[in-house]
Amino acid sequence: MRIIILLLIMCMSGLSSAQINMERIQKEIDKTVWIEFKSAFERIDAKALNALYADQTLRVSPKGIDTENHFKAANLERFQTLNESSAIVKLDFWFESRHTNQNTSYEVGYYRIVTKIGDENSIYYGQFHIVLKKISGSWKIVQDWDTAIINGKKIGKIEFERMGTNQLY
Repeated sequence: MRIIILLLIMCMSGLSSAQINMERIQKEIDKTVWIEFKSAFERIDAKALNALYADQTLRVSPKGIDTENHFKAANLERFQTLNESSAIVKLDFWFESRHTNQNTSYEVGYYRIVTKIGDENSIYYGQFHIVLKKISGSWKIVQDWDTAIINGKKIGKIEFERMGTNQLY
């Protein structure tokens, strides 16, 4: 009986240690990727945003699959247009789930982008699935998928605001 109790205690401490390690890694990802992602997006800095992606990234959107990093050039053009129009951009997002190990993280969440150009505001909502890998000591986005429609239904304020107790970034 003592052996069983000892094994249970060892398993529980191992699970607790794994959970703490996963949380530590996610905090590292938050600091090195997500805080900078939000900042670059809101500064309308496409070069800084693109630097968060791996050299080879799989980008999937309603427009199709990009395996040639065309989205990075599109970011530069889109952000230049936003800068030229003196736009103000606000990005908020939260994670519905995060699964992380030592060198890979799969993260699913919802985002809201508010763009103000002059007196006109536009609000975009969507869901994202991101895969990050630790490459040469740095976390990089290697897969980026997002959509504004799930099961034929447009994502909106209600879906975004159902975040519950999840942290808003």
